[in-house]
Amino acid sequence: MSKPSQVDQITERVERLLLRYAEVQRTNALLARQVDVLAQERDSLKSRLSAARARVDALLERLPDNTATQKDAP
Repeated sequence: MSKPSQVDQITERVERLLLRYAEVQRTNALLARQVDVLAQERDSLKSRLSAARARVDALLERLPDNTATQKDAP
């Protein structure tokens, strides 16, 4: 077999680059979807944390103030 011409070599490299480009695009799309899912999960967790903090703050407000009784104790 004869050695591939320079044009054939360039054509082969371009085809490999196009395949790699398509693969990178698919990977990028998958990663973008993962980022979206994780951002939604983060936002949900932040919302749940905020609600939990509000509940804890409300419970703390309902506790009696024990600072006066602690000073009177021996």
